[in-house]
Amino acid sequence: MRNFKPAVLYFALVLGTGFALGAIRVPFLVPQLGERYAELLEMPFMFVAIVLAARYVVRRFDLPANLSVRLQVGFAALAMSVLAELLLATVLQGRSLVQFIASRDPVSGSVYLVMLLLFALMPSILARMRGS
Repeated sequence: MRNFKPAVLYFALVLGTGFALGAIRVPFLVPQLGERYAELLEMPFMFVAIVLAARYVVRRFDLPANLSVRLQVGFAALAMSVLAELLLATVLQGRSLVQFIASRDPVSGSVYLVMLLLFALMPSILARMRGS
């Protein structure tokens, strides 16, 4: 339970950033560039948000460099993120899980999956860098 608060904060910081960027991407970039390129353009900004949020949470909660602790935080945040996205797609958008998955662009969707993995692993990656 000690790792729940850091995971929630990590999830909230990254999700909030994603919502803010989505508010720019969907109405302004998607009509001009298309879904794929708009999502790919957003990815570097999300990567920076992931690194900064992970660094903040690690320092704020003084997480030990212990791999197990940091993986717990990262994967708990990932679980919350995936659950939130699935709920958004199925409940608010009225799509089935199959429709949601089928609607993902193969290119930007693949990059998105890599970003999810980085999101889960970033607290642990920081443990290996400069003692963060």
